[in-house]
Amino acid sequence: MANRRKGNRAKEKDSTWQERVIQIRRVSKVVKGGKKLSFRAIVVVGNERGQVGVGVGKASDVIGAVRKGVVDAKKQVIDVPLTKSNSIPHPSNGAAVGAKVMVRPAAPGTGVIAGGAVRTVLELAGVRNILAKQLGSNNPLNNARAAINALDALRTFKEVAQERGVEIEKLYV
Repeated sequence: MANRRKGNRAKEKDSTWQERVIQIRRVSKVVKGGKKLSFRAIVVVGNERGQVGVGVGKASDVIGAVRKGVVDAKKQVIDVPLTKSNSIPHPSNGAAVGAKVMVRPAAPGTGVIAGGAVRTVLELAGVRNILAKQLGSNNPLNNARAAINALDALRTFKEVAQERGVEIEKLYV
């Protein structure tokens, strides 16, 4: 799975990245002179062709926080194996801190049945037919990371056949 983690730089330049802000939150830090305000932005970037990443940025202004979030998200891009029907090859579960996400492949025409941050991650990954459920936490950052975790755990039939040392046809027997 580590080989799918980060794409090569040439592939990144060819693809057009979309970025969506999931959440912008004002945070404050108590210092000697009073309170110091800053902003935290959770950003998802993806090319809708099987690559997606989640990042967090903090800055004293919103635009700076979003920009830092995009840079962080591009550092953490993963490759998602998609089927011909723009779904995923098999069911998968992901977890991050207190959030759990369950994703299942769906028939063509189903659409993206998911909520919140998970929906954004799946749409930017290029998944068009999927069923997803958030369990546990309601935190958008943890749910987005759990969705990334679930997508990163996916393997194609070809990869499984290579690991086992058999032809793809023999997997179905």
